[in-house]
Amino acid sequence: MNVVLIPGFWLDASSWAPVSAALEAAGHTPHPVTPLGAGGAADEVAGLTIADQARAVAELIDGMDGPFVVVGHSGGGAVAHAVADLRPDRVEQVVYVDSGPLGEGGVVNDELPVVDGVVPLPDWGVFEEEELEGLTDEIRADFRARALSVPPLVANGPQRLHDERRYEVPVTVITSTMPEAVLRDLMAKDHPYVRELARIRDVTVVELPTGHWPQLSRPDDLAAAVVAAVQGEADAEEAMAVPT
Repeated sequence: MNVVLIPGFWLDASSWAPVSAALEAAGHTPHPVTPLGAGGAADEVAGLTIADQARAVAELIDGMDGPFVVVGHSGGGAVAHAVADLRPDRVEQVVYVDSGPLGEGGVVNDELPVVDGVVPLPDWGVFEEEELEGLTDEIRADFRARALSVPPLVANGPQRLHDERRYEVPVTVITSTMPEAVLRDLMAKDHPYVRELARIRDVTVVELPTGHWPQLSRPDDLAAAVVAAVQGEADAEEAMAVPT
């Protein structure tokens, strides 16, 4: 199975290294990406949107054969959902890592400070304490040293979607900062935060308790969870292909 890995804000393709290695060991082909415009100069990324980042991933998919699983962490989840909207016939599953699908008109986070025309990794005080769980001083220092700025409209611009077949694409949510019971309750109550997720036909929730960056705080456990999600889809396809 081809697996596209989209990191969240301020991270690049290398942040998926443990997950990529685990996917390869399980016989899958990982395609970690650095989001279009990440780390770019303000004048180069001023008009760049979630849709632009999604189109770049869709072009990657178009250049390869076979089905894909798309994995998105944090703000990368909005891009992953837009990819499913663009290519619902090619994406077999979307895996959200402490994230979820962002609906039409939604924004990822319009409260992040824009500095000199880009969104840099802000001070740690911007985040809730539970989001930072598991991030040691060493991990935080490494994260900050390699952090890439985010184009402003990717953070605060609206999501644009077009194809309701996206709701037919199965979803796995690997949740780190919210228990499944709370997430399911919000879905049942039509909370705006999860309204788009609640419209998806097939939703599996996997708990991986830690902070918002499990690829940094619990990389091996996240790798195992992603492989299990992808392998489940691959096993289902194999079973359907076997004559009965």
